Amino acid sequence: MTLAAGTELATATNEHLANISNTLIYSAMAVYTLAFFAYIAEWLFGSRSRVARTAAALTTEAKGAKAPAVTVNKAGGTAVLERPKVVVRASAGARDVPDGPGAHGGDEQGDLYGRIAISLTVLAYLVHLAGVIARAASVERAPWGNMYEFNITFSAVAVTVYLALLALKKNVRWLGLFLITTVLLDLGIAVTVLYTASDQLVPALHSYWLYIHVSTAILCGAVFYVGAVGTLLYLFKDSYETKLENGGTPGRFATSFLERLPSSSSLDKFSYRINAAVFPLWTFTIIAGAIWAESAWGRYWGWDPKETWAFITWVAYACYLHARATAGWKGRKAAYLALIAFGCWLFNYYGVNIFVSGKHSYAGV
Repeated sequence: MTLAAGTELATATNEHLANISNTLIYSAMAVYTLAFFAYIAEWLFGSRSRVARTAAALTTEAKGAKAPAVTVNKAGGTAVLERPKVVVRASAGARDVPDGPGAHGGDEQGDLYGRIAISLTVLAYLVHLAGVIARAASVERAPWGNMYEFNITFSAVAVTVYLALLALKKNVRWLGLFLITTVLLDLGIAVTVLYTASDQLVPALHSYWLYIHVSTAILCGAVFYVGAVGTLLYLFKDSYETKLENGGTPGRFATSFLERLPSSSSLDKFSYRINAAVFPLWTFTIIAGAIWAESAWGRYWGWDPKETWAFITWVAYACYLHARATAGWKGRKAAYLALIAFGCWLFNYYGVNIFVSGKHSYAGV
């Protein structure tokens, strides 16, 4: 076989693998869509459960009246909750509130749809992961050399984090609907706007630091995303609990939806622990990028837009963690800082890559 024939065969093989990758990504999107509808069904069936009735009793008792008995379905029979536990302030700035039952709300059919959603998520994830691996095989390198590859890998890692938390028996099934919605949006943008044909990298990227620096950046982004969702839901749940505590009457939708989530205290702790756990890795990511920059461009730091916003993101998360440890800034103030920090991460990825030119513009979109 001549050299030209061998090159032509290799090119054809890579194109075939790229087509397989595209097919797998679209297939994963189809299964994720089924999982999305299953999560929706879990929330819908959960809305008719004991949660709404229990929340109504909580509202009544919060106003000072005697809470009525609440009858719920249980194992084919009925059970009576005489006086549901109400929101009480245990100490300044803290509440003694039990976690909600989850999206299924205690409804057996809702729980069934939730378990179906998890199964579909796992199936979609395996197909998605196969698509990422096929893309890597087609380009013969790590599958994160441009924004399209970063997107499909990022969403796969985000699902990995979610499934890992479930495997560790963490109470995070409520996260499923929000995660899958984001994954579908992420993959939709990837295949329609950001798609880039398989190609080789510029010489500056031919380094083992590509595997170290970019892989840690993707993992950090996925974990930061999970923390951001928890933080956003904390703000809603905290407002809901405050309204109940002050004798207010939340809307029917807010009651049905928010009462099934973990308490604001649990959501706050979850988000903090997630962000605190990954912050050292983000620090390493920046250091690894500086070392790679010295190897590729002859300087450790040049205030390139990507480097600048990576540092701004680091400072924002450092401020959040410091605020979270400071008594006067716990709670909502710290949560706002966490969302600002995640916004910095998003701009560092999308905004800088699309709207700002710099040394990190080699991959285009």
